[in-house]
Amino acid sequence: MAISELQLPASVKAHALADSNTLAATLAHDVAERLRQAIASKGQACVVLSGGRSPVPFLEQLAAQALDWSKVTVSLADERWVPVEHADSNAGLLARHLLKGAAAKARLIGLYQGAANLEAAAEQADQVLADLPPIDVLVLGMGDDGHTASLFPASPNLRQGLAKVGERRCLPMLAPSVPYQRLSMTRALLGSAAFTALSVQGASKLATLRAALAGDDLSEMPIRAFLHDPLSIYWCP
Repeated sequence: MAISELQLPASVKAHALADSNTLAATLAHDVAERLRQAIASKGQACVVLSGGRSPVPFLEQLAAQALDWSKVTVSLADERWVPVEHADSNAGLLARHLLKGAAAKARLIGLYQGAANLEAAAEQADQVLADLPPIDVLVLGMGDDGHTASLFPASPNLRQGLAKVGERRCLPMLAPSVPYQRLSMTRALLGSAAFTALSVQGASKLATLRAALAGDDLSEMPIRAFLHDPLSIYWCP
């Protein structure tokens, strides 16, 4: 099955790329161009990225883009509740693969807070995110279970996390995999992005997308909350 065969809403564009390197380069080019446009029109830009293993080639390509990085704010759609030095830290991932060379001039607004517990950390992160500029570009990933950011099916705070309108910018979430404790931006904040890209690879993710498009229960597959906004999907086999 090809991504062109999916029944996508009119507001969703699909880019079928040859391989993961082409996907990384194309997505980095498109993200950088939108950040340049934001800087040109308002003097600053904000990009919210996703962590995990698959974004590494994209982050490396993005770091090499010609941008006035001193005018760019970078944040994360979600974070594992581990210190930045930990191997599972998304902020640590950005430090290794994006915030280097010229891109080291970007301002990072991270989510991790060394609080007494996950709930307190999320409240602190929520306050920190009050300084986040309007999001120009959001890059999401998707799990085989239909989660995006750390909005996982069956997580206790999922209903609040998926609310279209809400006061909270960040919530404590629980993942089914280690590390279990997560911090996630809410749909209310993520959905405010001017441009959203969804990066997915492989046949299994295509099957997940197909299943997500076939239903409307957000709690079953949280990615559904983002499939009907203006969206560009970047996919490779």
